[in-house]
Amino acid sequence: MRLSSTLTAYFGRIFALTTAGTMAALVGVVFTLDLVELLRRSANKESATLGRVLELALLKLPAMMETMLPFAFLIGSMLAFTKLTRTGELVVARAAGVSVWQFLLPALALALIVGIVRPTLFNPITAVLSDKYEFVEAEILTGRPKLTAIADGGLWIRERAGERISVLHAGGIEKSSMTFKPVVVYLFAGEDQFDGRIDAASATLGAGKWILNDARVTATNGKITDQTEMIFETDLTLENLQDSLVSPQAIGFWQLPGFIATLEKAGFSANRHRLHFHRLLASPLLLSAMVLMAAVFSLRLFRQGDVMIRTAVCLLFAFIFYFLSDIIYALGLSTQLPEILAAWTPAAVVTLIGFSGLLHLEDG
Repeated sequence: MRLSSTLTAYFGRIFALTTAGTMAALVGVVFTLDLVELLRRSANKESATLGRVLELALLKLPAMMETMLPFAFLIGSMLAFTKLTRTGELVVARAAGVSVWQFLLPALALALIVGIVRPTLFNPITAVLSDKYEFVEAEILTGRPKLTAIADGGLWIRERAGERISVLHAGGIEKSSMTFKPVVVYLFAGEDQFDGRIDAASATLGAGKWILNDARVTATNGKITDQTEMIFETDLTLENLQDSLVSPQAIGFWQLPGFIATLEKAGFSANRHRLHFHRLLASPLLLSAMVLMAAVFSLRLFRQGDVMIRTAVCLLFAFIFYFLSDIIYALGLSTQLPEILAAWTPAAVVTLIGFSGLLHLEDG
């Protein structure tokens, strides 16, 4: 039997409402916990007023919504299936010849639509707010604003040592030796008083220092001094230099491919960004997998009467899925797994489990 448009719209509305309600509840709880944590972190910060802390929490809210989305679909779909099963509506639909795959179509269609909207429309907004969040967090909580930036022209690094400010520009990096070349350092006394320039053929980042090779120092009076090797103090290390670059979450879906190319051209690893990009691409499959798993956990509740047990199993599954996804993501970050495999494996495995479970529980 073909599922009627009226019944499809009815099922779809129930799935949408329960998923939206679940999403609102999850985000409300996580937002409250995050706000409490931010208040704890800002307790001794004079600049961290209640308004600024609330601003931080609100800027982080869209990113939390992206994280909660798969679990909202899992729990929301289970609530929808449970309601339809316990009221007998699915029983009547099955008796009329509607198969499980037919009444799953509205939920799967909703998952696919949201899975496409998430990276293409919602993620660019999230990225802008996440970038703002990182800036405000560094300004009022850590006291270490982001001082590095990378563009097509190379890497820019700004450092402060007392009243002296230096801005270093490196055209690129040789991966084999981690040598920056060519390098230009602009020196400032205070925020805007130019105090000289250093041009170097290459630079190496050592323990607490830049080692500039074949350096030419130009003073403000025009005097030029050449030095074969010059030591320039810094608080940077290669590790926190890489970490201080733009995080993947702060770059929109449409800008990620270009930024990945820029990172690799400059000599940096773009592994985190490629992994994040593929995770965004896997969103439709992941949300659809959550719907399938919800159906496995809830479609026979009416007949078997084990609501609490299956609900507990569903929540346990959500916890295990989150834990294993983080492990696979970490393996991808450490390059022990290819980015594509690390990004798509959780969604693909859950999809296969969901299909297998439905084929086992139903008659075809």
